[in-house]
Amino acid sequence: MRTDARWGMAHIYSSYNDTIIHITDLTGSETIAVSSGGQMVKADRMESSPTAAMLAAKKAAELALEKGITGIHVRIRAPGGQNGPTSPGPGAQAAVRALSRMGLKIGIIEDVTPIPHGGCRKKGGKRGRRV
Repeated sequence: MRTDARWGMAHIYSSYNDTIIHITDLTGSETIAVSSGGQMVKADRMESSPTAAMLAAKKAAELALEKGITGIHVRIRAPGGQNGPTSPGPGAQAAVRALSRMGLKIGIIEDVTPIPHGGCRKKGGKRGRRV
């Protein structure tokens, strides 16, 4: 048996509404497995829960292992941008833990949340959001 790992890339998009796990090859051009929290649970409010994220990651990892992937680099993304939150949702950590528990070797974990650099004006009007 060969000792070198076949690496892939796990893109985890985690918002407060859903968690999407997308496993690709290292270039990111070829999809190996996709799964989301919404596919795992019936209730809408449960889509972003750590439980749903764990189940989705488990399913994606099974498909990846089937196709010969033994190690993954993880890229975690929150909605970010101009008005979205820059911290990932509750499912991100659970998904990473589930991927490692399935026997995939974890390489680099990086945050790829989009951050605005100036750009458009924020919503909220002249005096900002009044609470």
